[in-house]
Amino acid sequence: MISTVRDVADRTQKVIAEVERAVVGKHDLLETVICAALAGGHILFEDYPGLGKTLIARCFAAALGLDFKRIQFTPDLLPGDITGGFIFNRNENRFELRRGPIFANIVLADEINRASPKTQSALLEAMQEARVTLEGETHTLPDPFLTLATQNPIEYEGTFPLPEAQLDRFMVKLAVGYPSLDDEKEILHRRRTRQVEDVTILPITTAEELQEMRRVVENVHVDGDLEMYIARLVHETRTDRRVAVGASPRASLAFLKMARARAALHGRAFILPDDIKHYAVPVLAHRLIMQPEYWMGRRIIDEVIADVLNKVPVPVSVGMGG
Repeated sequence: MISTVRDVADRTQKVIAEVERAVVGKHDLLETVICAALAGGHILFEDYPGLGKTLIARCFAAALGLDFKRIQFTPDLLPGDITGGFIFNRNENRFELRRGPIFANIVLADEINRASPKTQSALLEAMQEARVTLEGETHTLPDPFLTLATQNPIEYEGTFPLPEAQLDRFMVKLAVGYPSLDDEKEILHRRRTRQVEDVTILPITTAEELQEMRRVVENVHVDGDLEMYIARLVHETRTDRRVAVGASPRASLAFLKMARARAALHGRAFILPDDIKHYAVPVLAHRLIMQPEYWMGRRIIDEVIADVLNKVPVPVSVGMGG
């Protein structure tokens, strides 16, 4: 039974430790992934090939004890390949629903920007409402339901940038990054020592226990001043002259949920300003659309977010609740 933030902290640290048996040197990233899972948000990994994006998704699914399906997005993938559809059964003389791979607790949309916008949109309803509609019938997806998507940088040929409406549905966008020299040596050492390709990840939790952890996270206290701090941060993105379209209210909710999850991860029943600031880039970067004259600036979005954090005063007195 998981009923306190200490229970959540203990269990999530065990999950991270289990994943780190396969993923080397990415502790902060793994903490962000588990926080998104606790917050019930979808994750977009954007980085170069071969850095372990798919490995991280698969290992987390195993450690959380959740049903996992992987969809390889390609230009010829159709929406029905994701959602499934009705197939005529000759023996029964009727149509039967054949569920697609989206009917799983964790769905890995691998290289999502390789598929056409029509196919990408098949995920929209699922990501927002945890359900799909087939032939006029609505079908609820398993609970919990998380989408972990990967994409290569959009300057690669043969890709289709995700539309803003779909990007906004991802709670955070993360980059894995290259390993350090020592971490890469450790990767080689572990592979040579175990003498097999794959690492077996053991389940640490179950779907039911993840739901219990989420209920605990919902009770993490948020001071009113910190709610205003979140609102001001998001509002500032809409007034910056370099930004054509600022962050939506989904960004405010993402800040709230991720900050609560991080507090629980560290065994606190209340959030601090650092819990909010820690996720500024993952929460905001994919939600900001720059003015055309700034499109070629590679670091401009990070600069805007840094300016927003510097401009908005941090609450100095934060209550811890009851």
